[in-house]
Amino acid sequence: MSRPLSVIARDIRKDWRKPFFGAVPYLKAMESLESIDEKYYQDTAREVVLYFLSNATSWRGTVAREIKAELKGMLK
Repeated sequence: MSRPLSVIARDIRKDWRKPFFGAVPYLKAMESLESIDEKYYQDTAREVVLYFLSNATSWRGTVAREIKAELKGMLK
């Protein structure tokens, strides 16, 4: 069972102190989501995660690699 997206978003905020402005709206959306199968307004949680990952390329390090892998695993 995967962790709730809101918990993952909290961990991202702890590690990525100054997120790229393009990732911020998707990070905020993830903070209100629990499951990859939910919707956030007109977007699916899957789309939100994909958009976040597309805008999070500048986030690096061990935690970044682990969380990005976790998010990619949720998309499969």
